[in-house]
Amino acid sequence: MSQYLRLEEIKLTLQDDEFILVDKIAKILSIPKEGVLSYKIVKKSIDSRDKANILFIYSVDVDLKDKNVNILKPNPVKHRAKWVEEFVYEIKQVPENTERKRPVVVGTGPAGLFAGLALAKAGLRPIIIERGKAVEGRLKDVGIFMKWGPLNPNSNIQFGEGGAGTFSDGKLYTMINDPRSKYVFEELVEAGAPREILYTAKAHVGTDKLRVLVKKLREKIISLGAEVRFETCLTDLIIENNILKAIVVNWGERIETDTLVLAVGHSARDTYQILYDKGLDMTQKAFAMGVRIEHDASMINRSQFGDACMDPKLGTASYKLVTHSEQERSVYSFCMCPGGHVVAASSEDGRLCINGMSEYLQNSGISNSALLVGVTPEDFWSTHPLAGIEFQRKWEEKAFKLGGGNYYAPAQLVGDFLRKVPSKGLGKLGSTYLPGITMTSLDECLPDFITKALRKALPELDRKIKGFASNDAILTAIEARSSAVLRIVRDKETLESNVRGIYPAGEGAGYAGGITSSAIDGLVVAEKIIERYLK
Repeated sequence: MSQYLRLEEIKLTLQDDEFILVDKIAKILSIPKEGVLSYKIVKKSIDSRDKANILFIYSVDVDLKDKNVNILKPNPVKHRAKWVEEFVYEIKQVPENTERKRPVVVGTGPAGLFAGLALAKAGLRPIIIERGKAVEGRLKDVGIFMKWGPLNPNSNIQFGEGGAGTFSDGKLYTMINDPRSKYVFEELVEAGAPREILYTAKAHVGTDKLRVLVKKLREKIISLGAEVRFETCLTDLIIENNILKAIVVNWGERIETDTLVLAVGHSARDTYQILYDKGLDMTQKAFAMGVRIEHDASMINRSQFGDACMDPKLGTASYKLVTHSEQERSVYSFCMCPGGHVVAASSEDGRLCINGMSEYLQNSGISNSALLVGVTPEDFWSTHPLAGIEFQRKWEEKAFKLGGGNYYAPAQLVGDFLRKVPSKGLGKLGSTYLPGITMTSLDECLPDFITKALRKALPELDRKIKGFASNDAILTAIEARSSAVLRIVRDKETLESNVRGIYPAGEGAGYAGGITSSAIDGLVVAEKIIERYLK
């Protein structure tokens, strides 16, 4: 295993070219430039606290000619230095056994794809089923829906190849510190993601590139012996003595299996009902709900970067905001999409929910973000494990009716919302949401505790980003699918549910949040399955 010296906190200005990093490294270590055999950027972030001197901050892994260099010589505060071993993710091979039942993975979101990939690499030839369509057909269905066509309940922004993340900004940054993320990013790059995701602090792929790479991942998984079946929905479980024996798909076909990865996503409400009816243990879980807010991207850029906002090196600016209040619940930005679009994310007839997405270039000119307020199980007014779903449905139905009953989204100008006046028309900004919007009062489709918290938070957020609560900024409702509202209980050691052979995984099972953490959880579950087969 290779050993590298990791140097952190190396700073370059906007005027510096990246190739001078080698000179910086040599100077920091007080060695000749020739002593640096090579270096690899492992992290790159922007420090824009001083708008007059915006900096890029790098961490690099350096391969040195002399491994005995004194790493204590650099200033340990200014440039942290340590030796690191290169992480290599290994998947153990399972001996071939023709009598063994093939494992089944439900869902082709990040958790399902990476669980399937690991199982396929282990030689287990998994069967991966997805209720939605392959990405090509899914794109057509979403396009029709956006142009005022009918909603396909099984092929939409929630369901289909790649999961909900396919129609998103494709954010890859995560709060969890797991070395498997390196493997996830490497697989994504091999499938077509931009190489900078390997080191950019706020890495994203963009919906346009995600649509290509999920197909490449599928093709790779199939080449390793797996089978991927679309328009194939889990409809029953065959359980004997608390052990999985088989599954039923599309209400008729039986697939014999004793290993099932449940990577169903956070919107598989009918599947949750089936699992509950079959006796899987579930618990309620807090989530968050709110609205999307849209601004002119140039305003956000200037607020974050000052006069340097037009520099192409900086790209489109993002933000991460939170407010705390003793009187009201906290409000925070979520899934911020620089230069993106607000999109219809409904998956059930007569219920409206929205989300945000961006393409790789993030160049729509309009930036949006969710503004969310925490919802706790106490708000559900029921102890039933599926009560959170009914809570979501109640408010999604209100939003659907308020928008006009045609998947138009209810919307309100921020100025009108703060004055508690229904909006009659758009301001200067406009809206990116398709199929369309209905100007109204959002108080009619949001719980009181959410509207109160938002009204308290917006002026505070405006003090952080001037113009955030401008009269013409637009709020669109309702964002209700920020995460799963329940957790499918699994054993801490085996990762199985209370039914042996069933492995809940990813965001839909309540164990992840976002593309990277979901993919990692899929790998972790696959590792446990592989260990079981090796015993």
